[in-house]
Amino acid sequence: MRPSPDELLGETARLAYHLHWPLGTILDMEHRDRRRFLGEAERLAGLRAGEAT
Repeated sequence: MRPSPDELLGETARLAYHLHWPLGTILDMEHRDRRRFLGEAERLAGLRAGEAT
């Protein structure tokens, strides 16, 4: 399964934001792996945000 161009851009931007990975590293990942890393990064960011309040 391949993501749409807009979906790929969104995933790439969010991974780069959360993990500070270079574009090439993110784009070389399989879609399934990219989604798993993104889910974990956003879960961890939510935990940190919850701890700050």
